[in-house]
Amino acid sequence: MKHDLADVVANFQIDGTLIEAMPYGSGHINDTYASRIQTSDGPVRFIHQRINHLIFTEPEKLMENIQRVTVHLGKKITEAGGNPDRETLTLIDAVDGNCFYRDSEGNYWRTYKFIEGAKTYDVVEKEEHVYNAAFAFGEFQKMLSDLPAPRLHETIPQFGDSPWRLRQFQDALAKDVANRAAGCKAEIDFVLARQDIVPVLMDLLEQKKVPERITHYDTKFNNVMIDDETGKGICVIDLDTVMPGIVNYDFGDSCRFGIATATEDETDLSKVGVNLDRFDRLSGGYLASAREFLTDTEIDHLAFSAKLITFTIGLRFITDHLAGDVYFKTHRENHNLDRCRTQFKMVSEMEKMAEQMDAIIAKYR
Repeated sequence: MKHDLADVVANFQIDGTLIEAMPYGSGHINDTYASRIQTSDGPVRFIHQRINHLIFTEPEKLMENIQRVTVHLGKKITEAGGNPDRETLTLIDAVDGNCFYRDSEGNYWRTYKFIEGAKTYDVVEKEEHVYNAAFAFGEFQKMLSDLPAPRLHETIPQFGDSPWRLRQFQDALAKDVANRAAGCKAEIDFVLARQDIVPVLMDLLEQKKVPERITHYDTKFNNVMIDDETGKGICVIDLDTVMPGIVNYDFGDSCRFGIATATEDETDLSKVGVNLDRFDRLSGGYLASAREFLTDTEIDHLAFSAKLITFTIGLRFITDHLAGDVYFKTHRENHNLDRCRTQFKMVSEMEKMAEQMDAIIAKYR
């Protein structure tokens, strides 16, 4: 769909004239554009995003979360002598004073300052980036650990609830609407044999053995901006799913992406495994910034969370396969089943490496 970016720009508090606006980035959820604006100080760039309100059904609550989080981060960064214009996302207010603009077609838009001199990477190009990105995620969590009340909105309810994901799987298996259960018996048996691990983190939360904290919920490597000169992870981006949760989820999800030896939908399972050296770097970077605010119980379950979150994402893939591919976009037959198999292969590898992974966490705690 073509959008009127001139209208979007005109509805934000930007003092200048639009030079150009082009699609930007590799995201699959929102529509993202980078603009160049001619200002009195010369050309300045901004990021404009149309929020996908089919997925994020309450955009105003989502934007309230993002505004509260970025303002809090900005204060923390300033107090520490940093540069909030580069080290956190900075929202530009709309002309009506809101932090978003709603166009005539009902689309919700937001605008951020463009962070120059840094970029994201879809694949790791330098091993030091793994440590630095993990450090940035830990720092992000630490700075938000004292965000004042009220509680953030849940932008996607039950998003990190693994027991709920298991119930979705059980329902999809019982209904078998696409008649696919017979073709993935091994994967179904894999799930059934590991049901006992599913509630572990949620039980700890309900028993108040770990605290509810602010969780990013999408800690892929490419959601950290890496500084062009220093290679440091300077800014965590993609804040749509920032909401209450268990911080172990973020560590586990970053491992799922960061230590995989193959792509998420690799069909040759002999290529799928776990890079233990990267787990070492990722753990070292994360705990270097996060260990001072984490509890012993949270740290005790970090390596376990890598397995659980990888298993949970695999569970979501097989659930969608059984349901007829209704959630994740697919590009070939059995695409979600392929994705599921890579996740479960990683889980199997993590089970073999459990003692080594625990020892790495112990080294950095």
